[in-house]
Parts: sequence; structure tokens; C-alpha cells
Amino acid sequence: MQEFRLLSTSGILGYGFPEASLRAGLGRHPDMIGVDGGSVDPGPHYLGSGKPFCSTMAIRRDLRLMLRAAVTQRIPMLIGTCGGAGGEPHLQLVVDLVRDIAREEGLHFPMAIIHAEQNKADVVRWTREGRTRSLAHRPPLDPATIERAERIVGMMGPEPFVKALDGGAQVVLAGRSSDPAPWAAAAMRAQLPPAQSWYAGKMLECGATASVPKGHDCLLVTVRDDHVECEPLNPERRCTPLSVANHALHENASPIHHIEPGGLLDTEACRFEAVSDRAVQVSGMRWQPADTYTVKLEGVERAGYRAITICGTRDPLLIAGLDPFLASVRRNVEQKAADFGATPDRYRLVIRSYGHDGVMAEREPVREITSHELGFVVEAVADDQEIANAVVAIARTNMLHTDFPRRLCREGNMAFPFSPSDIEVGAMYRFSVFHTVAPDNPLAMFPIEHERV
Repeated sequence: MQEFRLLSTSGILGYGFPEASLRAGLGRHPDMIGVDGGSVDPGPHYLGSGKPFCSTMAIRRDLRLMLRAAVTQRIPMLIGTCGGAGGEPHLQLVVDLVRDIAREEGLHFPMAIIHAEQNKADVVRWTREGRTRSLAHRPPLDPATIERAERIVGMMGPEPFVKALDGGAQVVLAGRSSDPAPWAAAAMRAQLPPAQSWYAGKMLECGATASVPKGHDCLLVTVRDDHVECEPLNPERRCTPLSVANHALHENASPIHHIEPGGLLDTEACRFEAVSDRAVQVSGMRWQPADTYTVKLEGVERAGYRAITICGTRDPLLIAGLDPFLASVRRNVEQKAADFGATPDRYRLVIRSYGHDGVMAEREPVREITSHELGFVVEAVADDQEIANAVVAIARTNMLHTDFPRRLCREGNMAFPFSPSDIEVGAMYRFSVFHTVAPDNPLAMFPIEHERV
């Protein structure tokens, strides 16, 4: 094809988008509609717990509009990283929602389901065969780390999407995938160059974030042989050379080199030119195939149980002596918790001081407190929930009643917005697998199921 029109509805499935923007996009006769279903950005909890980080209600709403559009227009609908983290429970949640909506709306279509959760025995075998490599200064993978993992997913490239479409699917729901992969797959399948196809995916993965004002809205990207053209569908937004160039820098260690499954997208020579007051043309991108095809592995393990309490103060004397006050609170908590068996080796107490160094902690360069009030998030993490609850409860009491010099109020000096004051958060997780693997081929790790919905 000489050009291929790709429509993205939003930054993530469940973030929402104006229905009018979708209608405007359909009026441009797109060849494919899609959305990125998730991200690693919200941290390890969602992969570990198997829960989505967008509400099921919001996901259902977005899916209903997209399915109607795809079936009516007779175009493919592709979603990667379903359910937020792309594990098996996340994927099945979206699959079940699609089946329910199809029944309710009387929709009929062929669907493909691409699985991304990996069998631990396979990961152990790959490690023993020397196929895995560490990312982000992680230690090498070992069988014990793999066994402790709650679940491990592989981040697929475009090849499984292409295979699913070649197998006749109109709707493709995938587990964990590279964010741009669904769009890159559709464009490359239409015989457009990989550089332009991948670059289009980089723009589309976040919806209309590449526009001003930034927002979760619909974006249309047209892929041609030597460039891509980006345009938001909401008349309140517009793409500018600066907004598109800025978006091309996001979520990457390098401003010009974007590593993807199968190669590297090089944007060093890109040119950004306004073709209207709302659309931008980008050219000059290059694609460098990798010598070895690799897939990123993401896995999490349980790191304990968490409880928190939230409070705030506007006492000027307490704020003036904050560091000694918090040190006193910590000493009191350590002594009193030990009295009921919670010794310091059984828990970790974290006090985040918002208005002081709550965002950057010890890296905060501004040490002087200029605010008239401070907010605190007090967190206890322990090997079991009972200890976490007990430690945060005693910490809450000491935040409220620990004395400080020249104190005037003899009662509590903290305001608590919630009752109950203590919040049992439950299991917490940490990333334990952040590695790459060299599979037998790009499809080997991602089985595909087909069904008629």
C-alpha cells in the first residue's frame, strides 16, 4: 500500500476518550484501530496481583466503542498489554469483556488471543542455556529467582500480531507487548517500511499525547514510504513540530535510539515539518535490524505486606524541628514495637514528608522548608500483614503524640483525613526479573488462539 492510516483511541485502554473524536477518526477511513492496553510504569503490583490498574467499568466503556467501530468499518482492532500488565489474568479479563460486549451488541467477528505469560520451567531452561541477559544492572537470572516470581511475561514484538491477522483475525487481544508493536505490525503487514511503521507506533502508543494541549484522546497517523503524518482528531488539539518531537523523547534512555524487539529505531536525522495548523510530517527515521532477536522478560516477586496511614500538620514549631521530631518518632516506634514482638529486623518503617522531601527523599536539593503545612505518608512493610498493621498503628500514635521543644498544644498535633486512620494495603511486590532472552524465533514464546465471537 502507498499509505496506511492508523487510529489510536487513547494512551491506555480505560483512560477514556471523547466519542466525538472517535467519530471524526472513523470519518478519515482508518485501516486499523488500536490502543495500548497497559504499561510497566505503575510498578510491580499489577503484574504480581493479577489486577488491572484501570477500572473494569472504564475498560468496558472504551472496548464497547472500539468494537462497534471496528465491526462497522470492517477494519482490524489490535490491543497490546491487555489489562494493564499483560499477564494471563489481565488478558483473560479483557477477553471476557469483549465476549460479553459482543453478546450484548450482537457483534460477530473472528478473534485471536496472544498469550505472553511464560512457563517458569522454560525460563529456567533458557537461563541454563545462556540465552538470558540482565537489564538495569540486575544480577544474572537464577532458578531460585525464577521460582519465587509470582508471574513472568515476555514483551512481544509485531510478529505475533502479524501472524494473528494472517490467520484471519479481525480483533487481536495480546498479553504483554512492546507499546508500539500493534501499530508497527499492521503497517509492516501492509508492506510499509519498518522505520516509518515503528515510528508511527511510537506516536500512537500514547494517543493524542503528542498534541497540544496534551490529553488522552484520539490520534491519526498516516504511514507512507518515506514519512509519517500525525494529526489529533479533536479540533481542540493540534500537533506541532515541537509537540511531536518532544513526545518522541519519552520513556527512553536515549533521545535518538529506541531499542525494540528485532532492532533499533534511529531518530537522529528526523525532520519535523508542519503540513497544516494541526498536522505534522516526520521524515528521516531509520531502522537497524538486530543481529540477535531478543525479547524482554518482566517478572515480580512478593516482597512483604504493607500498611499505611496519612496525616498532616501545620504546627510551626513542629515543622521548624521536623528532623529531630521524626527521629524521636522512629525511636519510640522501635522501642514500643519491640515490646509486642515486632523487632526492627521484622519490618521497615518509611515516613514520607510532603512539603519537605516527599518526592525526591534524600536526593532533594532544597532542604529549607517554606510551607506552612506538611503532609505525611507513614508506611510499614513486614513479612506478614499483622506486623505491618501493628507497626503502622503504633507509628500513627507516635506521629500524633510525640513531644517536641516549646510545644504548646498538649493534645495531638496531626490531622488525619480518614477514619479508620490505618489502611491495610496488602501484599506488595518488587521487580525480580528484568532481563532479555533470545528465543528460537519471534513467535516461539507467544501462542495464539483463534475463535469466532
